[in-house]
Amino acid sequence: MQITKLFGYLLISSFILIGCSDDDDTPVTNTLQANNKKPLGSSANDLLSATNFNSLTIEIIAVQGFEPTSQAIQGFREFLQDRLFKPDGITITQRSIPSSGKAPFSIEEIVEIENTTRTLFNKEDDITVYVYFADGSKENDTNEQVTLGSAYLNTSMVIYEGTLRALSTRPNSPSLSTVETATLNHEFSHLMGLVNLGTPLQSEHEDPDASNHCNVSSCLMEAAIEFGSGMMGMGNVIPELDAQCIADLQANGGR
Repeated sequence: MQITKLFGYLLISSFILIGCSDDDDTPVTNTLQANNKKPLGSSANDLLSATNFNSLTIEIIAVQGFEPTSQAIQGFREFLQDRLFKPDGITITQRSIPSSGKAPFSIEEIVEIENTTRTLFNKEDDITVYVYFADGSKENDTNEQVTLGSAYLNTSMVIYEGTLRALSTRPNSPSLSTVETATLNHEFSHLMGLVNLGTPLQSEHEDPDASNHCNVSSCLMEAAIEFGSGMMGMGNVIPELDAQCIADLQANGGR
């Protein structure tokens, strides 16, 4: 049964240059799915700890021809294993679907795609996360600022794989797998409540100029993952969470 009630949510995006965006009015699609349609950051403790959920399932849906690299999936898995308490394990499922033909995407269009393609939802002691690899960019990207990924609900995120692939062809750019891994880890960290987004701060390290991001240089949660001349100068080094971000996660049930 469709529910027409709308509620606001916070959208967090990862950019080459500093920037974040907020969007409103995401529809809740089904009462049985409501636990996966909550505001961003509200499931941080459930993802981090084993209090309510002993396992995690990641449902990756990719447009045909825009699937993530195997190296990125392995790096993402290792990141999750390092940060989450899930004694019954972490499962990553993958499947490909035809293009929606809607690129560039508004966040409302991404939500519509999730509503028609997501098949896995929280069940018993297994919490699920939906990741969509899109065959294009986010609307309103410019030559100076592009969006790499967006976390938009408590268990939902999108990776703009079309943008990542375009970047990886530029001279002196990081490898595709490096940018994919960094973007996956960054956006999932928002689902885990970073920074000050459902996981309380243990110290003052939120960037006053970029809400829900870290002010520590080179941290994974910087608003701009910047090394040298920005994202394009980071080389094949995947940023890591700094000690203050890790302390926040540990205080909220994580590793």
